Amino acid sequence: MKRETLIAQWITADPMRMEALTLASTLGLKDWCLAAGFVRNLVWDKTHGFSNATTLNDIDLIYFDAEDVSESREKALERHLYAMAALPWSVKNQARMHHRNSDSPYTSTADAMSYWVEVETAVGARIDTEGHITIVAPLGIDRLFDYTITPNVKRLKPNAFKQRMHDKNWLKTWPKLAVNN
Repeated sequence: MKRETLIAQWITADPMRMEALTLASTLGLKDWCLAAGFVRNLVWDKTHGFSNATTLNDIDLIYFDAEDVSESREKALERHLYAMAALPWSVKNQARMHHRNSDSPYTSTADAMSYWVEVETAVGARIDTEGHITIVAPLGIDRLFDYTITPNVKRLKPNAFKQRMHDKNWLKTWPKLAVNN
């Protein structure tokens, strides 16, 4: 079985993740996905044999809309989603995030993800109107299954990687993981 299919099956079997995907799909965003821990944590939970999902600090809805890069739009989308389901939504338009990250402008959601700090974090999922889940992974998904945390060579900021390792405490939560330098 393809790993993308396996991830889609795991998401489908998780009521909270399916609710979040379904609600996000109602926004009508063109280039979007629920990313980062939404998929990464699920895969690490499953590969570690956890029977219960680890708690998500947030649900990262990312999208690309060069027409409206206002932070107020993101906040309005968060409020709208929260009104439908009291989940820890975090909405970010990737068309403006290059400013924060000191990168050249991104061209799409996947392009923005390709600059994220860890390879394993740069993965997301979206659902279409027919209920089909698509995995968005510009850096691939194989590393997610390799029990590794890998710094992204496109994000050459070792301090950012070290800080995230410290803040996220991934090695304690998922003890089979190893840092892949």
